[in-house]
Amino acid sequence: MLAKSDLAKMYETVLSIPGMNEKVRVDLKIPLKNILILSKAIERGLTGKDSDDLSPNLIDLVSAETTNELMGISTEILQKAGLLELNEKLKKMAEK
Repeated sequence: MLAKSDLAKMYETVLSIPGMNEKVRVDLKIPLKNILILSKAIERGLTGKDSDDLSPNLIDLVSAETTNELMGISTEILQKAGLLELNEKLKKMAEK
């Protein structure tokens, strides 16, 4: 596995590749519950915590079916943007 600093440099390099700021239209039709859960997952991923520490953790209450639906959305977004293969390679590099 790469050192944390090396992994950070690699991601920083990938994010600075020409074209990475290009806008991609992603048309999604998903249930409102998945939008709420997805927003909480993004919030948790970016901040490391939920904004409302008093409420039950919504993400921990999600069913396996909903989790699979959200993972499918993630894959669909990457696929529409043409980044699915790059994402898989980055995952493998982070695991090694």
